[in-house]
Order: sequence, then structure tokens, then C-alpha cells
Amino acid sequence: MAPVTLDKITKVYPNGFQAVTDLSLELEDGEFMVLVGPSGCGKSTALRMIAGLEDITDGSLVIDGKTVNEVEPKDRDIAMVFQNYALYPQMSVRENIAFPLKLRKVEKGALHRQVQEAAEILELTEQLDKKPGQLSGGQRQRVAMGRAIVRRPKLFLMDEPLSNLDAKLRVQMRADIAGIQRELGVTTFYVTHDQVEAMTMGDRVAVIKDGHLQQVDAPENLYANPDNVFVAAFIGSPSMNLFEGVVSRDGSTGAYSVQLGSQSIAVPTEAIEARPALASYLDQPVVVGIRPEDLDDAAIFPDHPGDQRIHATIDVREALGAETLVHFGVDAPHVDSGDPDALDELGDESSSRCTGRFSPLTEANVGETIQITVNASKFHFFDKTSHLAIRD
Repeated sequence: MAPVTLDKITKVYPNGFQAVTDLSLELEDGEFMVLVGPSGCGKSTALRMIAGLEDITDGSLVIDGKTVNEVEPKDRDIAMVFQNYALYPQMSVRENIAFPLKLRKVEKGALHRQVQEAAEILELTEQLDKKPGQLSGGQRQRVAMGRAIVRRPKLFLMDEPLSNLDAKLRVQMRADIAGIQRELGVTTFYVTHDQVEAMTMGDRVAVIKDGHLQQVDAPENLYANPDNVFVAAFIGSPSMNLFEGVVSRDGSTGAYSVQLGSQSIAVPTEAIEARPALASYLDQPVVVGIRPEDLDDAAIFPDHPGDQRIHATIDVREALGAETLVHFGVDAPHVDSGDPDALDELGDESSSRCTGRFSPLTEANVGETIQITVNASKFHFFDKTSHLAIRD
């Protein structure tokens, strides 16, 4: 176990491309840190710099109190788990797990004992004499983890280790990896493009875009209080709905409202006053965000205030059993979140696509125009130009 500090780490390639810029992170001893971002954002480059597989152009990397910029990968006391398992097909599971110990010339009795311990932790005891080709994808990934665990390193590095597994296995392995990491207490740096993995596994989650750190926080805080439009849209599935809107205050009543295209939604006074900086944005265009779970079918909630509703025509309905996702359009200008992996057709200059996470009791069907409740106290507001959150 060891704390890790990335102090303004930068990577510039010989052709001038800057993959990572001033990345600063502190991993506490035993922490599970997840670095998440879209394709090509620099997350794997950051991991490879920690591993020593990429040179650090600028900044310093400290592991367990020692600056390791110039230390060879083999001398950094780290273990990596890759997405392609990197197992030796001709070796048994036992031999694959034991391989790092053999390289260290560990005494035979100790080697056998450590392999058995790793196999028990990973529930691989009955597979020890099989070859990798006889195992499922999930079992092969466990073997790869066993080879990392058996070394008892100071730091685990995991580079999208679940990306080659099917959806059901990924769910199981997410829980398994998080549980094993907690049991071992080894500091872990985990890279993924899957924000669901990030949110369910990490003690803290760091979001990166175009080589720049956007925000780092506990998963719950990241979701509830995104620092900018990109984080707001990237974290959460389905993504946060984003529109251009205007916040206004009635001069006679003092009541606040948000104008989204042709529709006006009343907003509780306390929701506005909780963001003092919003006062300077009144009657000006801002980015307004609302999460899908804060929208629902008004037919199921007849007591919801009438001035906190919108009407829309259902375009797509996805019944998922525990919930129903409903897609519809709103005539408010679309906001580009900056996610290169997001679909381009989600909106245009005059309209935005929107998703609601409705109760499974909804009877709303495609083609119907319905009223939709809006939990207006849950609105998020961002500066239209900088895309930064409007708060204090």
C-alpha cells in the first residue's frame, strides 16, 4: 500500500501533441481512484506514465514518498491488469499466477502458499490446473488479477480491464474487483471510459477531457454537484438533459421561473437563492440542466404543481421493467456538452432532445402529447460561455 501524488503531470509527444496537461491528483493510501473520460482524452496515457511505460514530459510522480520519474517500471513496485488479460496460453492458471514470483526467485514453499492464497481470494482454486483457453472471460480476468495480487505491490494499475467482457460479466466483475480491492487495501488507479464503472467502483472519481482534469470527487458529489457542463452530461446514464434557458424574477411577486423555449417553469425561491451567483444572470441566457429522474408522467402525479410542468410529444418509449425511459423534444436551443462520443443528432439551434426516467406505471405512448412533471428544485445552472456551474 502506498499514497501516490501526480503533481502537474504533462505528456507531450515528439510530434507536438499534448496528451495530458498539468494533471494533479493525490491517491490516499489504500484508495480506489477511477480516472474516467471519453475516447482519446489522455486517461490511458496518464496510467502509462504512472507505470513508467511513457516518459513524463513535465511534473513529478511520487509513490510512497519517493519521486519515481526516472525509476524503471520494474522497480516501481506496481502491478498492472490489462483489458486483454495478457496471460501465457501454454501455462496453467497456477503457473500464470506464479510467474511473477518465479522471476523474483521466491522460495518454492512460499510461492505455493502465495498462489493458493491468491486463488482463494479470487475463487480460482478449482481452476488452477486448467489452461487459460479452458476458462471464461471473467475467469481469465481473475487470473490476470491473481498475477497482480500475488506480487503484493504498493500500487495496482488497471487499464479498462472489463472492456472485453459481456454486459452481465461486467456487472459481476465490477463488484468482485471492488470487493477484492477493499479486502487487500492496495492503492488502486483504475482507468475506464465507462462512467457506470467509475461511479460504482471508485472511492473517488476523476473526470478528464482533452488531457485536462475536469473534476475529482466522491461519486455521489460528482453526480449531485458537477463543476461544468461536460461533467454534468458525462456522469449519469441516461445523460443530464441540457438546454439554453433564461431565469427570470417577477417584479411584483418575486417569484422565479425558467423559460425553456415556449414553456415557463416556476422554480422554488430557495432553489435560486441557494446559488447566490445566479442573481447576476437573471434575464440572460444560461445553460439549464435537469436529470432524467427529475422528470415524470404528470398523469401519475396529479398533485404536482401545475406551474412545474411542461408538455411534450413522446417520440420513443423504452419499457425497462423497473422504469420506463421516455424520449421527447423541447423547443429550447440545444447545448453541446463537449463529449466527442455523444450523438450529434440530439438537438439543434432551436430544439433539444430530452429523456425522462418515468415510473413503470406510465401509460404514455409514442405520438401522444402529455404533461410532464419537473422537479424544479433540482435544476442545474451553468454559464453559457464558460460552461462552469453557477453556484456561490
